[in-house]
Amino acid sequence: MYRMKKFFSIISFLLLQFCGFSQATKYSNEFMNLGVGARALGMSNTQVSLTNDGTAGYWNPAGLLNMSRDRELNLMHAEYFAGIAKYDYGSFAIKIDENSAAALSVIRFGVDDIPNTTELIDNQGNIDYNRITSFSAADYGILFSYARKLPSIEGLRLGANVKVIRRVIGDFAGAWGFGIDAGAQYSYKNWNFGIMGRDITSTFNAWSYDLSDRMIEVFQQTGNDIPTNSLEITLPKFIVGASHKFNLPKDLSATVALDLDITTDRKRNVLISGNPFSIDPHFGVELGYNNLIFVRGGFGNLQQESDFLRDNFWSYQFNVGVGVIIKKILAIDYALSDIGDKSIAVYSNIFSLKLFLNRSESKKEASSF
Repeated sequence: MYRMKKFFSIISFLLLQFCGFSQATKYSNEFMNLGVGARALGMSNTQVSLTNDGTAGYWNPAGLLNMSRDRELNLMHAEYFAGIAKYDYGSFAIKIDENSAAALSVIRFGVDDIPNTTELIDNQGNIDYNRITSFSAADYGILFSYARKLPSIEGLRLGANVKVIRRVIGDFAGAWGFGIDAGAQYSYKNWNFGIMGRDITSTFNAWSYDLSDRMIEVFQQTGNDIPTNSLEITLPKFIVGASHKFNLPKDLSATVALDLDITTDRKRNVLISGNPFSIDPHFGVELGYNNLIFVRGGFGNLQQESDFLRDNFWSYQFNVGVGVIIKKILAIDYALSDIGDKSIAVYSNIFSLKLFLNRSESKKEASSF
């Protein structure tokens, strides 16, 4: 009981320390909130307390210490908006020793082959389709993660990320950003608790532009503002959660998890909307057989909407997924999910792979993947 009180004291301290950032109004880097790994997406991103593989570098770096192997390679690919936007993720995680682990994660969300028609008309007013070029608008996130056990408190694990953000729009606009995440997990019997603070120091993106005279002229003629060098701020976000695993007869198991996303950028259209904090809950379930086959579901993204036929009503998003482990070497996961507009027309098929590069020296077996 003493250890649990100390863990929740850490949570309260972190929330109070960074509530001052809520006065800022600008935020960015929403691509970093989409989530990684089909297992997580199938469970509506309820991972902060139970993540236990290489994807923990994204969800909660403290979970890297729960990997069942010494090294893991994770890959994911997804497409949104009928394949227009590509979302890719890869990570490599390694256990340094029994008390520490590290990971490198890379995320890309981009739209490629966008036509650039700003040079379509030449100086004589003639249309020349040969002057059309293409460019990409892409966002990159690179995370360097480190986790370590805290010897003074049994069951407590701490972790942190240093992340680099790179956003590019062709060769005429780009931004660099830097930030820090921090997380913790605590295990007690079959219970797990977790907290993740993203952008705890706020993440700053510095934008710069290199526009040709022709592009500036086009912007002016079409009534668009000419962009100038600027600074974007990503405000802190906290995720707290708890999960419990039930061991059932006949090699069956059930894991339930609840996460609360606490944003600090004032009111949002979520279940609990306030100023400066808003709280968005999401719930996930994973049923397993013999730690080899898994069926998953998740519920979240509660929002209040309205239409012409009735008053305000609450909408939600439901995700599903499955997973299988092949010869304890390769895990294949699938999820049916979207990025939050709840329209079945834009649900995406998401696949992820996990390769276990060697067996851990410890006797611990994976409880779920």
